Amino acid sequence: MNTSTMKALCVTRRFDAHAERVFDAWLDPTMAGRWLFSAPGGEMAKVDMDARVGGRFIFVDRRDGDDVEHVGEYLEIDRPRRLVFTFAVPKYSSVYTQVTIELERDGDGCLLTLTHEGVLPDWSERTKEGWAMILNHLADTL
Repeated sequence: MNTSTMKALCVTRRFDAHAERVFDAWLDPTMAGRWLFSAPGGEMAKVDMDARVGGRFIFVDRRDGDDVEHVGEYLEIDRPRRLVFTFAVPKYSSVYTQVTIELERDGDGCLLTLTHEGVLPDWSERTKEGWAMILNHLADTL
């Protein structure tokens, strides 16, 4: 695996919902369990969130009987504008990356910009596609 140059990637999506509603969907365990970190054909087996700065989260997505953990720690929570957390999928890499969610009002909805820093080059395209899929799931859930 190429670990020489970490990458930052960015995904932007408009939502037909107010920023507060979109922001809250990231931190509400019941809501987040419906859309966050779930792969196609997977089921969310565990959602544990301590939604405060310094709090941690763990999502376990069961894929074909195999559990995949998604873990991290909340670094910044500025409702409804900005959410920053560390992120790792230990099954695939021990590297912790950083994800920043920024929301801004856009007419009767909002614009979300997700920046994922520290992505391993071999995973960058797949990671960007994954975030786009996850944001589509969020839009469907809202």
